[in-house]
Amino acid sequence: MQENSQSKLFYTLMCLAGFLIILFPVGIANLVLGYMMGDSPCTSCWGQRQSMIYIGIMALFIVRFGIKPRYIAMILIMTAFGLWQSFNHLAWHAGRDLDQGFSLMIFGLHTYFWAEVVFWAVVLLLGVIFVFISKFSQIEIEGKFRELTKPVKYAFFVCVFVIASNAFQAFVSTGIPPYMGQGDPVRFTLNPNNIIWSTHNWSKVWSSFSVLGKRDVKDPDYAFAPAKKIGVEFDHQSSNSPFKQIDKNLKVLSEKKINIPSALNTLSFVNGEYIVSSKYDVYFLDSKFDVLDSFELDPYFSATINPIVGIIPYLNDKYMLMGSNKTYLRFGKNPNANEHLQYADFIKGANHFEGQGKDLGRGRLETIRAKFHHAISLATDGKYCYTATVPNNKDKTSFVISKFLLSDRTLSSEFTPEANLKEGKTLGDLYITAMTYHNEMLYALSKNHNVIVVIDPKTEKITQVWEFPQEISNARGIVFGEKEQIQILSYQEGENLLFTLQ
Repeated sequence: MQENSQSKLFYTLMCLAGFLIILFPVGIANLVLGYMMGDSPCTSCWGQRQSMIYIGIMALFIVRFGIKPRYIAMILIMTAFGLWQSFNHLAWHAGRDLDQGFSLMIFGLHTYFWAEVVFWAVVLLLGVIFVFISKFSQIEIEGKFRELTKPVKYAFFVCVFVIASNAFQAFVSTGIPPYMGQGDPVRFTLNPNNIIWSTHNWSKVWSSFSVLGKRDVKDPDYAFAPAKKIGVEFDHQSSNSPFKQIDKNLKVLSEKKINIPSALNTLSFVNGEYIVSSKYDVYFLDSKFDVLDSFELDPYFSATINPIVGIIPYLNDKYMLMGSNKTYLRFGKNPNANEHLQYADFIKGANHFEGQGKDLGRGRLETIRAKFHHAISLATDGKYCYTATVPNNKDKTSFVISKFLLSDRTLSSEFTPEANLKEGKTLGDLYITAMTYHNEMLYALSKNHNVIVVIDPKTEKITQVWEFPQEISNARGIVFGEKEQIQILSYQEGENLLFTLQ
């Protein structure tokens, strides 16, 4: 039976699609970029190239054996898998500076970006092809396979050649099992002295597999939600701290209960008022710790804010709060606030607080060295604000202070302060739950080992280490009061306690 016009059009377009995806992205990558320019695919590049080959082969299967649901299904499955591969690859480099990345560039964009374009083009072209088909019965074939014309046979031959050439390149650059692809392959060569066959990536596959990859970082320790999965056991012995020397021993002068039923996570002292918070609730307190005002934050509007971990003064009469994901809200008090305008930021308190307006609003503090760490402390010297990382299930050795210019909230510097440490110890052994700025120094409060670390942000050195009593078992906030007395907030045994120390 002779094919009708719709059937011929369909199979011609399908053949062209399968031929072009193997000839151009796969063929050019192999023949031009590979053999001629020395580009050698990394593990992810090989995965994307294989997905393109499988899609092309399925298209040619349809041309030879007719349309079948399983062939269309395989094209969609491999396209979905390819989209995930290319998105995953692109995500590693998308946040880098201008022109930074991996592999050769085509029209100013690296090859892994074009893989994303190819897979989306497959989805688009598949849809366009089926637009021209009114009924599937019109493109079904009789018998087990279709007769191929000479042009189609030539297309098949070219595809076989390109696939075989890729298999050869893969063998030369990657090897046979148990060898596998490399994350940073050297340029392609036929010189056996420069060819690297490696099994190094197997250890990464089995030891650190996670759907989230580097971002599989568990929640930090909050007063209202103690951490269970970060792998940190809190120790309140200062003698077990990473420091060789303790310079001062603080003593408790008094203890006061703050009558707020929620577990408080932060403590600040701004403009003669204490400010405390628990998750998304913020309270302004007088000197007797009676509540003057409060609001409940909507954490999910615009830029999502994780539980509040710090509140600092901002400009002359405003404030800035930050979540542990380093997302912030600049807000202010206004007894005549437009409740409908401020509804966006506040679940409660929109009639006397404002987060929408001049010099207000949400944003994100973006870091480099602290990108995969939570920060649960925030301090300011009036010009800059500072955050400190805490250890997590992925990294228990790093400790980074990040410094941001308050006027534009842009990263100015990051540093790990110099310190006199015991052999084999790192500052990652600390768990900084709060910071404050006083007399040109940062005072970082560590729940682990019950120490206060005095940091000079100018010299980037730890100048002193103070210990505070073990009876303060869940330190959450620190401020300086009258006569250089230190006040530490701790949530323990179901109560919010404020300790005054000398």
